Amino acid sequence: MKLAFSTLGVPGLPVRDVARLAAGSGYHGVELRAHSEEPVHPGLGAGERAQVVAEFKAAGVEILTVAGYVRAGQAGPDEPVLTGLRELLELAHDLGAPYVRVFPGGGEQSAEDADATAARRLGAAAPRAADLGVRLLLETHDSHRTGADAARVLGPVGHGSVGAIWDVMHPWLGGEDPATTYATLSPHLGYVQVKDIASAEDTTPLPLGAGVLPLTECVELLSREGWDGWLCWEYEKRWYPRAEELPGLLAPGRDHLLRLLADAA
Repeated sequence: MKLAFSTLGVPGLPVRDVARLAAGSGYHGVELRAHSEEPVHPGLGAGERAQVVAEFKAAGVEILTVAGYVRAGQAGPDEPVLTGLRELLELAHDLGAPYVRVFPGGGEQSAEDADATAARRLGAAAPRAADLGVRLLLETHDSHRTGADAARVLGPVGHGSVGAIWDVMHPWLGGEDPATTYATLSPHLGYVQVKDIASAEDTTPLPLGAGVLPLTECVELLSREGWDGWLCWEYEKRWYPRAEELPGLLAPGRDHLLRLLADAA
């Protein structure tokens, strides 16, 4: 498996520094948080996009994902959401990223309405994703935190350019065990986000292995099933400013994941 980390853990860090940090810490790739407060976002011009590509190429680091904030299932008209999806897909294509991350975002709607809305929009965007060689990945998050929730959207879409990100925290918080999550998402799985937290009540990010999330079980399961994709550490420093700084944790976190992989082999 390849290892990556999310720039959510190093908010606002310049692209060159992100690429160097990844290379120096032994990570193969980076999940780029695509937001207007970050260096990479859909508003970048062609020259700026080319410079991002050059920085990562020079560091020998892959851009795994453009992690967007489009909410596929949110209430309201389709067109603003579809526009957002197209912009993220084009950004990912220009950066050479194979994936775009989207959220469910069903809010207070009924599950049936949110499912139908998200499936309709992702299905509408899927042909463009295929043309660009990018996959749209729905993260297990917010209104659709378990694998079963996400599958209610992905099943009806039924397109290879639309898949899932398994964020290990959210299904666990939703009471779904890793084996069930994997079995449900495996036909759709793009990659896995790993993290650790103190408890269900305190989701402040912790160093990998220092909390309660079933990382060992997840890695053993993935290895046993022969899954050979990406593990991406999402350390949510952006939302928890008092959390320990990520750069000093990256190499120990990599070592922890490598030990889990070795033990599972």
